[in-house]
Amino acid sequence: MIRIQNIYYMLSYAFQVLNEDGYKQVATEEFENAAELCAAILIKGVSSQLKRGLGKEYIFQTEELSTLRGKIDISASVKEQTMLRKRLVCNYDEFSVNSYMNRIIRTTMDTLVRSNISKDRKKQLRKLLIYFAEVEPLNRESINWKLQFNKNNQTYQMLISICYLILKGLLQTTSDGSTKLMDFLDEQRMCRLYEKFILEYFKKEHPEVKASASQIPWDTDDGYREMLPVMQSDIMLKQGDRTLVIDAKYYAHTTQKQYDVNTLHSGNLYQIFTYVKNLDTGNTGNVSGMLLYAKTDELVLPNNNYKMGGNAISVKTLDLDCDFAEIRKQLDDIVGSCFETI
Repeated sequence: MIRIQNIYYMLSYAFQVLNEDGYKQVATEEFENAAELCAAILIKGVSSQLKRGLGKEYIFQTEELSTLRGKIDISASVKEQTMLRKRLVCNYDEFSVNSYMNRIIRTTMDTLVRSNISKDRKKQLRKLLIYFAEVEPLNRESINWKLQFNKNNQTYQMLISICYLILKGLLQTTSDGSTKLMDFLDEQRMCRLYEKFILEYFKKEHPEVKASASQIPWDTDDGYREMLPVMQSDIMLKQGDRTLVIDAKYYAHTTQKQYDVNTLHSGNLYQIFTYVKNLDTGNTGNVSGMLLYAKTDELVLPNNNYKMGGNAISVKTLDLDCDFAEIRKQLDDIVGSCFETI
């Protein structure tokens, strides 16, 4: 389980922009579900973006015109016989607010207005939609989420991410075409947020420890690594000669069960052991590994420490169904248990 309010704090670390003054009120509100929270964040974010001005980009247009604009499309003009009407088909670029990112935001707000969130939230969304009158909505199912962000549109990164969570993780269409809230973000998307939150928390709160999501090279005898898969860590903490590799896991079930016996997920354990042994090439024992599961309501939860081949491997759970001060303490204790200072 996870408290709705804690999703806000997780998002605040994942997207540092939520720590700005304009979002402080959201942190004090109570929300019945994650969709209400994400809608509130989106409303604040869009309002802030409108003060800066909606982003514009050049949109390619083809239009039949009576005056020349851009380049003449001769073949289209001949085919359509537009010259008989004293008109020409022209291709031109128009600097417009109808950009793809604005269209994603418009689509998300349209969807929220039709969903079963609070009336007050819908009213706020309708007011914002007035400023998107020239923006065309997209087909929700065919949105391309692989977007490039740069210094000109970086303020959109958090907004697009919230839109992704809303459209992909919080809403579903029923058989009659209406939209309703799903019980919660699905496991895959929550896992990504969970990983990002933990990494960014350590980066911000523990500058004395270098936090990254680094790749781990295979420790091959001759250096030949052709076709070997990439080993990508979720979180890697380093201080001096000590390293802790954390694999963050957000599962519905933290253990596997067979014949009424609970055991750790074997694949996860193999993975973290492989990371540690390939990183500790000198067998120094200074590299540790941790599987950090989000706590569930299950009766059996892992809390184990092992010594494997000279390296410490631990399996822990992080309780997200508590005050954020307690979550902070749990994460701080991880750093304190592995490194000298916190």
